[in-house]
Amino acid sequence: MTTPTERPAHPSFWEAFKYWLILGFISFGGPAGQISIMHQELVEKRRWIGERRFLHALNYCMVLPGPEAQQLAIYIGWMLHRTWGGIVAGTLFVLPSLFILAGLTYVYLAFGHLTFVQGIFNGIKPAVVAIVVFAAWRIGSRALKNKLLWAMAAASFIAIFAFHVPFPYIVLAAGILGFIGGKVWPDKFKVGGGHGASNKTYGPALIDDDTPSPAHTKFRLGRLVILTGLFVALWGAAMLLLPAGTLHDMGVFFTKAALVTFGGAYAVLPYVYQGGVEHYQWLTGTQMIDGLALGETTPGPLIMVVSFVGFVGAWTKEIFGPDALFLAGFVGASVATFFTFLPSFLFILAGAPLVEATHGDLKFTAPLTGITAAVVGVILNLALFFGWHVLWPQATEAAPFSGTFEWFYALISVAAFLALWKYKMDIMKVIGACAAVGLVYTYII
Repeated sequence: MTTPTERPAHPSFWEAFKYWLILGFISFGGPAGQISIMHQELVEKRRWIGERRFLHALNYCMVLPGPEAQQLAIYIGWMLHRTWGGIVAGTLFVLPSLFILAGLTYVYLAFGHLTFVQGIFNGIKPAVVAIVVFAAWRIGSRALKNKLLWAMAAASFIAIFAFHVPFPYIVLAAGILGFIGGKVWPDKFKVGGGHGASNKTYGPALIDDDTPSPAHTKFRLGRLVILTGLFVALWGAAMLLLPAGTLHDMGVFFTKAALVTFGGAYAVLPYVYQGGVEHYQWLTGTQMIDGLALGETTPGPLIMVVSFVGFVGAWTKEIFGPDALFLAGFVGASVATFFTFLPSFLFILAGAPLVEATHGDLKFTAPLTGITAAVVGVILNLALFFGWHVLWPQATEAAPFSGTFEWFYALISVAAFLALWKYKMDIMKVIGACAAVGLVYTYII
């Protein structure tokens, strides 16, 4: 196959709209899968953006809190069609997932008592344990390059497991230690990254490494001030519209969650658990595991599990009365989604012009290296927490190993981990197989 020699035509707004809408329905596989899908379509096939420009944008998104795949979509949409292009790309990336997840959550709450539904979740839960353990291993193998970073990961695990230190404080401490470490031991905090420049070429792209940045991408201080003011006003207006109580609490809580999601969804889940389960009591620990299972099986960023939390919380609190549970749940899911993803639009639309002004390789910072190391310990704690709930379902904090040990589900977790780690199987296939095994086992016993 020959490499094309002519640049593609600039896509129309509606052509791009159609692509972003389709992407919202097929963006399975977590951030790695979603980024791979965008690379294959936008860099290799359509050639709307070049390889180096794609990686340049991705490196910036990796530094930010929030879902990097959605932020990358906003970035590319903005480069192609200005601010509205970015808004459309980012919104359509999560909108299908919101409706799909809301529907599945309703089925879960309304019919979760049925043996068929219980059987499926009985198989998926141990798979989720394996998936989180695998996430800790995958991130750790990339991030923990020396004994100092291993020590930081261990310290973060002890802090959250033994002393119940809130996740934002762990992030702040890790960032400070990373900053200091970068000054004192710079070699210890060098970042590999894994998203460096590439020599691959797929033919000339519309926005390529050697093409001038579009005029609208130029940095202007006035635009930055106006845009920041508009987003703050939008956030404030949305908060004023929320009635006092559950929905207002969700607006505040999920705004905070959006600002501490360094390291991806797995890293922020402990914070969502601490707030949603322990503080506000919107849902139970078991429901949190089930929500993660649903998040793994639907398109969109995994952090969309916040929609599940919002749905269950508003349903449980009956914010509109006992006769309007679905409405309450959908509003709760929408509030959680809006406040979680709103900051991502500001980070890209306000920050991307600065990135384009420094076109070249964007380096990770030493504080981010420290945060990433700490995230490994936090994720490991999450895996232990989920495993404890799944394998000792009758246990309590007072009697942590009381009740029957679910040896069969332990075997499912081990098998699922081996499938992911050793045989590199697709997460969706692993979840599907575990769901089938759980269903059969539930009917047998």
